[in-house]
Amino acid sequence: MNWDDERVERLKRLWAEGLSASQIAAQLGGVSRNAVIGKVHRLCLPGRVKAGGNAQQNRTQKRTTPAPRPTTYNARPTAATAPGAATRTVTRSVGATMVKEEIELTILETQEPVTTTNVIVPMARRLALTELTERTCKWPVGDPLKDDFHFCGAESGESSPYCKYHARLAYQPVNERRRAANAVARG
Repeated sequence: MNWDDERVERLKRLWAEGLSASQIAAQLGGVSRNAVIGKVHRLCLPGRVKAGGNAQQNRTQKRTTPAPRPTTYNARPTAATAPGAATRTVTRSVGATMVKEEIELTILETQEPVTTTNVIVPMARRLALTELTERTCKWPVGDPLKDDFHFCGAESGESSPYCKYHARLAYQPVNERRRAANAVARG
C-alpha cells in the first residue's frame, strides 16, 4: 500500500476530525489500523483529546485535582526510636490507579559476609575449548572475544562440569540463595 499525497491529506483531515485509527482505516480502504497509527506517528500529527473537552481543559483539570495524601503505616516504632528504620515511598497499583504510600521499614539484622579461610583456588591449566574432556573443569575465564580466553581445565568430579572451587561458586545451597535474595529485597 502506497501513501500518495491524496491519501495522506485525507488521513490528516480525518485525524483532525477526531476519527479513530480503525475508522480512518475503514474509510481509506486497503490499510490496517496499525498502518494508520504508524503513518500518524511518522507525520508527527498532534494527539487528539478523548471525548469530553479539549486538550487545554484536560491538562488544567489534571493539575488542579489534589493529589491523594500518602498513608503512613506505623506498625513498628518510628524512625526516631528504632535504629536502622527507614521511610520509603512505595508505589503500588490498586485496581486501575497508582497509589503512593510511605511505609516504615526496620532492618532487623545486618549480614556480614562470611569469609572462608580454607579456600584453595586451583591452578588454571588454560585449556581451549577443543582441549576439554569429561574430567576437566569447564569454567570459562575471560572474555570470549579476546585472545586470552580459556577454560579452567582443573580436575573435575564425576557429577560436575566444574572443579570443586568453581562448583562452589556455581552451585550455592538454597538457604544461602534465599538469604541473599531477602537481603536484596530489604536493601
